[in-house]
Amino acid sequence: MLLTIDVGNTNITFGIFDKKALVTTFRMTTKQLRTSDEYGVSVIDMLERNQIPKKEIENVITASVVPNVMHSLNSAIIKYLEITPIIVGPGIKTGIRVVTENPKQIGADRIVDAVGAYDLYGGPVLVLDFGTATTYDLVDASGAFVAGVTAPGIRISAKALWEDAAKLPEIEIRKPASILAQETISSMQAGLVYGQIGQTEYIVKNMIKESGYENVKVVATGGLGRIIANETDCIDIYDPNLTLSGLRLIYEKQTKSK
Repeated sequence: MLLTIDVGNTNITFGIFDKKALVTTFRMTTKQLRTSDEYGVSVIDMLERNQIPKKEIENVITASVVPNVMHSLNSAIIKYLEITPIIVGPGIKTGIRVVTENPKQIGADRIVDAVGAYDLYGGPVLVLDFGTATTYDLVDASGAFVAGVTAPGIRISAKALWEDAAKLPEIEIRKPASILAQETISSMQAGLVYGQIGQTEYIVKNMIKESGYENVKVVATGGLGRIIANETDCIDIYDPNLTLSGLRLIYEKQTKSK
């Protein structure tokens, strides 16, 4: 089995693949600092709870946008699973060519998403990831990463509202019954959700228009992506496990290249 690890700004997401089948997923928060032993014990416990003996984990691949957790996390994998993980970064075979002005500035998570979307759904493809930030990445028909847009994520926008406006409360992020809100909580929810929908539709429309590409497939992922995908026709596919699938595909490319 393959253990895939997506280290994001909010959560660390683990996925277990048996060949191409995703068997299970589990998460832990990123912002809580942990030692390698704490990571190791948590991972072993999660595996046991999912009835997966650690000896069945044969390989591990990790993509991270949070450098300060990597030493402890990698040390945990080496110590507790006795596996040296593959880290997505320079020199890793992905099948995606980054042709932007500064390829090194493109985060590993965005490359992984691009690999997953292109390999699973073909190109040209526009990949939307509704995470801590909302990203829009365009991959052409040949598999080249040609452009990307970065915007504040829904949670960042929500946090800004209740932290910087003294009288606004912390709220659940969900679509209200109507955009015609009549009290504070639903008015905030309407602004956050419908504002994200409007932003999504505008950016998607104009990225496709300016690229000149035809038949662009729009694929979305990320924790809050389902809320947006359910409310707009500009998203063709919502794939909650796109990043984990991208990690699996990148792992397979390393083994095939040997």
